[in-house]
Amino acid sequence: MAIYLLLASIVILTCVLFNKISNKIGIPMLLAFIVLGMVFGSDGIFKIPFENYAFAEQICSIALIFIMFYGGFGTSWSEAKPVAVKSILLSTLGVILTAGLTGLFCYFILHIEFLESLLIGSVISSTDAASVFSILRSKKLNLKYNTASMLEVESGSNDPCSYMLTAIVLSIMTGKVSTSMVMYMIFAQLFYGIIIGFIIAILSKLVLRRVNFSTAGFDMAFVIGIAILSYALPSIVGGNGYLSAYIVGIILGNADIKNKKSLVNFFDGITGLMQMLIFFLLGLLAFPSQMPSILPHSIAIALFLTFIARPATIFAILMPAKCKISQLLLVSFAGLRGAASIVFAIMATVSEAYTKNDVFHIVFCIVLLSITFQGTLIPLVAKKLKMIDNNSNVLKTFNDYTEEVDVQFIKLAITKYHPWNDKTIHDIVLPPDTLLVMLIRNKETIVPNGNTKLQENDIAVLSAKPFQDDSYIQLVEQKITSNSKWREKKISEFSPNSNELVIMIKRNDKIIIPRGDTVLKENDILVMNSSM
Repeated sequence: MAIYLLLASIVILTCVLFNKISNKIGIPMLLAFIVLGMVFGSDGIFKIPFENYAFAEQICSIALIFIMFYGGFGTSWSEAKPVAVKSILLSTLGVILTAGLTGLFCYFILHIEFLESLLIGSVISSTDAASVFSILRSKKLNLKYNTASMLEVESGSNDPCSYMLTAIVLSIMTGKVSTSMVMYMIFAQLFYGIIIGFIIAILSKLVLRRVNFSTAGFDMAFVIGIAILSYALPSIVGGNGYLSAYIVGIILGNADIKNKKSLVNFFDGITGLMQMLIFFLLGLLAFPSQMPSILPHSIAIALFLTFIARPATIFAILMPAKCKISQLLLVSFAGLRGAASIVFAIMATVSEAYTKNDVFHIVFCIVLLSITFQGTLIPLVAKKLKMIDNNSNVLKTFNDYTEEVDVQFIKLAITKYHPWNDKTIHDIVLPPDTLLVMLIRNKETIVPNGNTKLQENDIAVLSAKPFQDDSYIQLVEQKITSNSKWREKKISEFSPNSNELVIMIKRNDKIIIPRGDTVLKENDILVMNSSM
């Protein structure tokens, strides 16, 4: 077991390093993780044997729950609302048109059997949010006309439609369903997925607003449970679990709940780990030696998808909305294929439905071509189309973005001998860029003005701009023990190093901001800023 844990730790650490490198050079992290999986796989350097498609499908499906949930949870609805209708049309009608056009191409041009052609079209019809936004975030590219929000909502919400099409085509291919059963499948997928998603979201929002969790972090555990429930419950009754998870995510992510920013950051990390798991596992599952035989079909489908099917779909849906040509061209080019497509291809592989072609490796190769070619060129294409908006911030599309400048509050006790005691505010000199915003006097709060007089025992609260770049701050701690030579010495006498400054003393449960005459006591913990 220790060997497997060691291997898992090496893979995770390598994936994190690859993510850092891929962000710097602008290549989607999906490519780096898949390549790493292929290196460890049966045809790679380490030759780890892994062909369990059923196990991979189960693991990847669980990981997709969190990716779909965070796709909604991290989306800022205020930014997405102006383009919500367009995005929803792209994630539903757009997916259907893309699947249909790609299926017809496979049938008439590549001479693949009809249902198998529709299966390939369905599997490859959704776009990948993680790949697009790894580029936009790393390059800090905001796009004009709310295009970033449009791409985010479309790519975050179109996987459920692709999943539904894939499930329907596979059911037809098995020959075990009738027309009425297919119609019910469509109804159940949409109705139960939407209704159950809304109910779970509303109830969990009430809990998060009204319940104070006794232990820090339990709210995160609660939301993890909600994310899993939002998929499992509708799936049991035939609904679309991914659609439900996305709906719950977007409602909770845009609700006024406690610790929302911390939850966004937490799920950002969880989703990143899930993406690493999926991408590495898919790379591990692939056999590069089998790709030359399917490469011609994969290249043909990738070219058709990129330059005909996707643009035709985008122009057909967005042209009536009078979108700019430059926006249409960029949205067409930014339709990257990603992990969900490969996961759905695994579904097809483990299904009872017979396929003549190697659907998994065809889709796998299409995804590699898409993220390598389109993913790398998105910044260049955006620049050439003059779609980059330098006056805005792409991070506005995420729920952890805050446009307001952070404010730091400082508490100051007015003692009998304090120089501000018995003076009005307009008579005292405040440090630059600070403001006296509040006084606490006898447990009462006073909002002061220039004529307010400070009194002994007042607590003055000042506001100031925080120091944003904390890379220069190195905090170290030192405890004053019973045999320390600094015990019972004044701060003014404390000089272990000339480049250290004691900024705080932790004494029992009290926090002391030291002055020169503050005496150090046994068990004091000194917090120092060091330039080392």
